[in-house]
Amino acid sequence: MRVHFKAMESYGSDNLASQASVANNVALIQMLFDGLVDSVAQAQGHLTHGKIQEKGKAIARASRIVVGLQGALDFARGGELAQNLNDLYNYVTRRLIFANAHNDMDALKEVQHLMSEIRSAWAQLPTLLPQQAQLH
Repeated sequence: MRVHFKAMESYGSDNLASQASVANNVALIQMLFDGLVDSVAQAQGHLTHGKIQEKGKAIARASRIVVGLQGALDFARGGELAQNLNDLYNYVTRRLIFANAHNDMDALKEVQHLMSEIRSAWAQLPTLLPQQAQLH
């Protein structure tokens, strides 16, 4: 269970001591991952249908979300996990750029898979939070 709380600490917060704040941060991160995965799925659909301009917009939106997630990392509290996430986000950004430049469906599928796995892990966090945090 400590690993999951360490994951939460990898993202910055003004008041991580507050359980309600932690719960709100988890919900925010989940929403960002939802938006990221949805944007990549939209890019895949647009690419499949030859809508290149719309594909580019969806990838740009996904890229902005990755940058936001990356900017929220707290390296002081998150330590090695924060650095690993930072490295992953750098990789995902490069893959998104490649997918956009080369209309590469495989790169989009790879990003979709990677980010879906992390989104699933974040979706489990509320069940690990103390009950008091979930009530606020």
